[in-house]
Amino acid sequence: MADNLVKVLPPIMFEARVQQVKKRLLELVTPELQKISGPQASNRSHVQKLLESALDSLGVQNMPPQVREQIIASALSDLVGYGPLDLLLGDEQINEVMVNGPDLVFIERNGELWETDIRFENEMHVMQIIDRILLPLGRRVDYDNPTADARLPDGSRVNVAIRPVSVIGPVITIRKFLRNKMTAEDLISLGTMTPYMAEFLRACVVARMNILISGNTSSGKSTMLNVLSTYIPERERIITIEDAVELQMSQKHVIRMETKLPGVDGTGAVSIRDLVRNALRMRPDRLVVGEVRGGETLDMLQAMNTGHSGSLTTIHANTPRDAIARLETTALMSGIELPVMALRRQISSALDLIVHMSRLPDGSRKAIQVTEVVGMEGDVVTLTDIYKFNQSGIGPDGKIKGELRPTGIRPVFSPRLEVAGFKLGGEYFGVGI
Repeated sequence: MADNLVKVLPPIMFEARVQQVKKRLLELVTPELQKISGPQASNRSHVQKLLESALDSLGVQNMPPQVREQIIASALSDLVGYGPLDLLLGDEQINEVMVNGPDLVFIERNGELWETDIRFENEMHVMQIIDRILLPLGRRVDYDNPTADARLPDGSRVNVAIRPVSVIGPVITIRKFLRNKMTAEDLISLGTMTPYMAEFLRACVVARMNILISGNTSSGKSTMLNVLSTYIPERERIITIEDAVELQMSQKHVIRMETKLPGVDGTGAVSIRDLVRNALRMRPDRLVVGEVRGGETLDMLQAMNTGHSGSLTTIHANTPRDAIARLETTALMSGIELPVMALRRQISSALDLIVHMSRLPDGSRKAIQVTEVVGMEGDVVTLTDIYKFNQSGIGPDGKIKGELRPTGIRPVFSPRLEVAGFKLGGEYFGVGI
């Protein structure tokens, strides 16, 4: 085993004899479980007793206690848990788990990818775990439907892909649900944003600015959305709309809505767009949409332009300028034919601020640009950076060196912040006092 592996399994579990005992144990207990119906078949304590009894019947009483415990724990995970993944899902330091076929399992920890020593027996073993994830949700994957999205009971997001679309075999990607919610103070301590930036963003949320959070995959968009949503005043009625519920709202008056996947017959789906349209009939003070990527973008822009100020959402994009282009593209997916200029005017009048997140090469996540949407100049949406990350180099440890600094420009909407009670001095924007 390579030294650079994250070693998760006890070394004893790789021994052939131990694997043979575990295999025989599963062969004995699985038929017994198939005779049981109802919740008892998935009751961990009941299944553990069956495993202990079956192990005794194999005549291995002289086995060291720690080896016995490891075999039973591993078999128990295969029967009522998520197999070898249980060890990774229980580790709070791990953000993502990636299964690339039966022989390669990676994790993301502290922004870095690591290979683990976790292995599945074969592709069938991986498929058993996929079924364990999907079947309780009434979903399945097969040759005709080889991909699926799901959510674990703890809120973690799961994507599955199998053959023929995945040529390496079954692939599982799990974005873990963070039990400990990140706060603005956490992001400041991590260098994701500065104290001045945090207070400026708090003022923007309270003053009901419409804010778009952009960034690439795994850049921290959802985390930033979570933090900004905590600034929404307690007295307001908030409606959140997500593909899979991730936002951890602390306010009392929150209505959480989630999309619904189609049934096996392909009907019954409820999309983000359906939920946005429905939410507008529910008297929201704030709309918080986990991500816009289709026709719902136009509905969201129209809502922002017709009295639903203070809305928050995210979009996949590489720069704030690219985020504007992505909004145009996704809004056109609504099927409503709008001239590009009319659409750009909608965007420029709807949005006030773009917070652009990025995952840097060293694994750190930062708000590298906070950009005001000023308006239109000719046929171009005008953008002005208020804060920007300036990279100065790379340290000997491979960490990116740089500083998040104000650009010296006050936002045009500053008077709206003052009306809301936020008189931010020149130090917030790098302007001489």
